[in-house]
Amino acid sequence: MLKIRQFVILTVWSLSPVSLAAQNNVVSPPLPPLDSVIQRAVTEANHEADQDRSFKQHYSYTRTRVTEYRNTDGNLKDREQKTDSNQPDAARATTRQSVQHHDSTAQSTGATIQGDTVHGKVFSRNDFLLNPDLLNRFQITLAGRETINGRPALMVDFAPKSGNLPESSIKDRFINRAAGRIWVDETDYAMVKADLHLTQKVNVLGGLVGAVWKFNYSFERERTDDGLWFVRNVNWHLEGRAVVLHRVVDYHEQLTDVRKTK
Repeated sequence: MLKIRQFVILTVWSLSPVSLAAQNNVVSPPLPPLDSVIQRAVTEANHEADQDRSFKQHYSYTRTRVTEYRNTDGNLKDREQKTDSNQPDAARATTRQSVQHHDSTAQSTGATIQGDTVHGKVFSRNDFLLNPDLLNRFQITLAGRETINGRPALMVDFAPKSGNLPESSIKDRFINRAAGRIWVDETDYAMVKADLHLTQKVNVLGGLVGAVWKFNYSFERERTDDGLWFVRNVNWHLEGRAVVLHRVVDYHEQLTDVRKTK
């Protein structure tokens, strides 16, 4: 009876993930130093504008943007859809086509506060490119490693530092209250993915004009065969108030038919 029990224990252990990893000599490499990750990511961020420009010049694509406005009960009140086509050629011409749909019972969507707060997005990808100013605002930690699209990426978590952070604009008020995680490609040190959120409510002009109490933002990027990174998907969700009108806004953006032009 004892021998049977020992055989069962040995069989179960040999099939466990720990045993299988040991048998296959699978050892995850240690994480690089955080300072090295930040330094290389900052260097890569300096080339983002040039890379975006090169991608638009050499790749055709279709971009679809959908914005939905709901009331506090979750009922759809307005929906906008826009489609842009980027078609590089000798003249660098761009063809644009827009399609919009408005619900007949929709509330006016013109209650925009400073352009990008209650009506639209609070911040964008470029607001979180690693640079000295951003590093002074956040507490940054290296959380681990994850494989994305077959490439290893480093997970970097960030949260606002305590104390008085610089606020020279309304945009700063939102950035200073953001937290989340970004994924950095371990070979190119470009941002692959991000998942951000507001940590607390933000009032606009003292709360008399508007407020945003919830904002989640995420994006994912892909790499072309010739090493250019582009944003494949963008999603964000906002809940707030513009004057007396409560807003719930969802935004979805996607690039499709990405092809290199000859």
